[in-house]
Amino acid sequence: MRETPRRKRPPVRRAASTALGTIAVVLAAAAAATLPAGAAAPPTPAGWTQVFLDEFNGPAGSGVNTADWQYTTGTSYPGGPAAFGTGEVETMTADPANVSLDGTGNLRITPRRDAAGNWTSGRVETRRSDFAPAPGGKLRTEARIQMPNVTGPAAKGYWPAFWMLGAPYRGNWWNWPGIGELDILENVQGIDKVWATMHCGTSPGGPCNETTGIGGQRACPGSSCQSGFHTYAVEWDRSTAVEEMRFYVDGVNFHTVRANQVDSATWTNATNHGYFVILNVAMGGGFPDAFGGGPDAGTEPGHPMVVDYVSVLRSTGTGSTTPPPTTPPPTTPPAGNRDAYAAIQAESYDDQAGAAKETTSDTGGGQNLAALGNGDWALYRGVDFGSTPARQFHGRVASGAAGGVSGLVEVRLDSRTSAPVGSFSVANTGGWQSWRTVPANIVGVTGTHDVYLTFTSGQGSDYVNVNWFDFGH
Repeated sequence: MRETPRRKRPPVRRAASTALGTIAVVLAAAAAATLPAGAAAPPTPAGWTQVFLDEFNGPAGSGVNTADWQYTTGTSYPGGPAAFGTGEVETMTADPANVSLDGTGNLRITPRRDAAGNWTSGRVETRRSDFAPAPGGKLRTEARIQMPNVTGPAAKGYWPAFWMLGAPYRGNWWNWPGIGELDILENVQGIDKVWATMHCGTSPGGPCNETTGIGGQRACPGSSCQSGFHTYAVEWDRSTAVEEMRFYVDGVNFHTVRANQVDSATWTNATNHGYFVILNVAMGGGFPDAFGGGPDAGTEPGHPMVVDYVSVLRSTGTGSTTPPPTTPPPTTPPAGNRDAYAAIQAESYDDQAGAAKETTSDTGGGQNLAALGNGDWALYRGVDFGSTPARQFHGRVASGAAGGVSGLVEVRLDSRTSAPVGSFSVANTGGWQSWRTVPANIVGVTGTHDVYLTFTSGQGSDYVNVNWFDFGH
C-alpha cells in the first residue's frame, strides 16, 4: 500500500459531485474576490476564530516569515520519493527570484529557466501541521490567488497549487495517500479551470480512485483564473451528520467529498490528525502530462503565482448535530503515567504514522492498530519503567501477510532514530485477527521514557497488527 505519492495525477479527472454554479456566499469569499491585489483579508465572521493568517506584507524581495513558513528545497524530501513523487522537473529553491514578497502585500512564486534549460521554482509550507476542526466544528482554509498569467503553448508544463497534507506525512514521506491530501486549487497548462481533489486510501486504485483521487473542476467565475484574483477555499465540516469536505471558488461550492463515499477506516486514517498548508508552482509531472506534457522550448518562464493572503479559520462547534461533551474524556494517560508493566493498548498512541485502527476480535475487545508496514511507527509518551531494569518486551500481534512477507516490531526510546533496545520478527500468524503474544529480550531499561514502536521490513507490504504490549523484568 506504500506507493510513490503522486500528488497530482493523470489522466482522468472525475466530474464534480455537486451542482456547479450553486452560489453560496460563504464567509464573504465572493466579496473578497473583487478586492484589489494586496488588500486585507476579510474580517473574521461571528462564530469563527482566526487560527492562522498571513497577508504577506513586507519589503519587496524579502522572503516569507520563517516563524510561520518553511521552504522546501531541492527535488524531494530527505529520504522521500524523487521529484516529490509526481514527476515534476524543477528544483525548488529559497532564492528570492523564485519565492519573495512583492512589497504590495503579495507573495510571488515564480518558475525560472536558466540558460541550460534547467527549471527552478518555489514551495513553502506552514510550520504548523495541526490545522483540523474541533469535534462538531468546522475548519476553513482559504487563499486569494492569481494563477500564473500565461496561457496556450507558453503555459505548457505550469502546475500551480494551493493544498494541504496530513501531518503524519512529515518525517515518513512514504505513507501517501492514506494520511490524506486536500487539493484546494490546482491548475495546469494555463487552462481556465480550478481542480479540487481529496486523496486518501491506497494507491493505485483503492476506495479513493488513486492516483486520480476524488476530484471536481470548474471554470473560474467572472474573470479567468489566470487574468485575475479569485478566492479558493476548503471547508472541513464536522458539524453535519456526515462529515464532509466542501471546495469553493469565490463562494461557489463546486465539489464536495463526504465521509460515506469511502469506508470508515479510510476516512478516519485521512482525518484523525491535523494538516499543513502548501503553496507551490511545479513544472511538469503527472498532471501536466495528462494535458499535453511540458515544459518544452516554447514554455515561457517568469510567470508567478501571486498570493494575496492565506487564512485558516476554525468554528466554535456551535450548531453541531451531536454536540461534543464539554470536557472530552482523555484517550491516553497523561505523560509520565503509563505503567510499563501493565498492558499498553496499541491504539492509545500519542502520535503515529501509517497506522490504522480497527475493531479487534481478541480477548477483551476494543481496537487494535492495523495495516502496519515498513516505516510506520507509533509513540507512547511517559512510560514508567521504575528503578528495576525491564529486560523483556511482549507484543500481542497478528498477521495475515502473504508468504515470504515478514518484518520486525522494534522498541526505541525517546527518539524514532535511536537504536532499538529490542525487537522481534513477525510473519503470518494465520490471519489478521489470529493473535499471539510474542516475547523479546531488551536492553535493561529504568526510569521514564517515551516509547516508540517502529516497524521495519524488507518488503513494501503490511505485515502486522498490534493489539497491546507491555514490559517485564
